[in-house]
Amino acid sequence: MRPLSLLLVALALVSQVPSYAQGGLRDTSIVVVPITLSYAYQLPTGDLADRFGANHNIGLGASVKFKNNYSLGLEGSFIFGNHVPDRSMLKEMTTTSGVIVNQEGDPAQLLFFERGYTIMAFAGKVIPIVGPNPNSGMLLKIGGGYMRHKIRIESQNDVVPALEGEYLKGYDRLTAGPAALLFVGYQHLGNNRYVNFLFGFEMNLGFTRSLRPFNFDSGRADDGLRFDGLNGLRLGWTLPLYRAGDDRQFYR
Repeated sequence: MRPLSLLLVALALVSQVPSYAQGGLRDTSIVVVPITLSYAYQLPTGDLADRFGANHNIGLGASVKFKNNYSLGLEGSFIFGNHVPDRSMLKEMTTTSGVIVNQEGDPAQLLFFERGYTIMAFAGKVIPIVGPNPNSGMLLKIGGGYMRHKIRIESQNDVVPALEGEYLKGYDRLTAGPAALLFVGYQHLGNNRYVNFLFGFEMNLGFTRSLRPFNFDSGRADDGLRFDGLNGLRLGWTLPLYRAGDDRQFYR
């Protein structure tokens, strides 16, 4: 099963946890299943900075926060952007005037994009130093998983034979490998269930290698280990699922 499919299955399972209206969250730390949709603006570091510029990141995750405020979870993110300063892979088909021609001999309009994703398992801790209840506070997460990215080249309405179909794989720099995650921020779970969010600083570091047997432009493989970093600010909206406490009163 592919990594993205595993994430969707995990989210479907945790979404079955019973959810009730108010109660329980306000006064004590309880078991909560937060499902979070988030956005991050990231800057590349290490080897990734030679290939891409700033990117956007949409994440979806689910976890279980236990009564002791420790948590375990799984999250995935989609990486996308259009800042691709390194276009050296097409230098052999670029004319002296700096253009790439289509099959008609006219300048082709090419677009370059960054595409990728991460899948991470993590352990976390909520430190309730500030917030409306013991389930809110400073949020620390550390984890590990998988990072994958590539350069997507589109020729719009032009036909460039060297960049069609399977030929694109010789230029897309598809890269993947194990990765680490560190997040330091704040989690807010409102007493009324309606105001729930998180924000903080996130660091990703991938220990990646090329997945292509060789690159067409160089005629050889990129066989070295890469250190691909992504750092940025992440903002998220959270849907907390939890079983409310029984606040009914009984009289003899």
